[in-house]
Amino acid sequence: MLGPAGRGARNLRSFVQRGGLSVWFMDTSGIQRAFELMEQYADHPMDLADASLLVAAETLPAYSIFTVDRQDFATYRVRRGHRLESLQMLF
Repeated sequence: MLGPAGRGARNLRSFVQRGGLSVWFMDTSGIQRAFELMEQYADHPMDLADASLLVAAETLPAYSIFTVDRQDFATYRVRRGHRLESLQMLF
């Protein structure tokens, strides 16, 4: 999506260097939750990447997501206690 020498790539690197991004690793329960979500959304196929983003949103917690996959993420919901909520999508 971003060429390595472009302005967008430079801005992204700067954002990361300022602490705007961190790496999060799923543990065993997170992986299990991702598989549950993939089964739950079997009628609207969810891949592991999408499921991982939802697990991260539930765990961290996050309330917005950057995606170019608007159609799928308009359908997906994250569990917040006993409620299911949609994520705010940033494009």
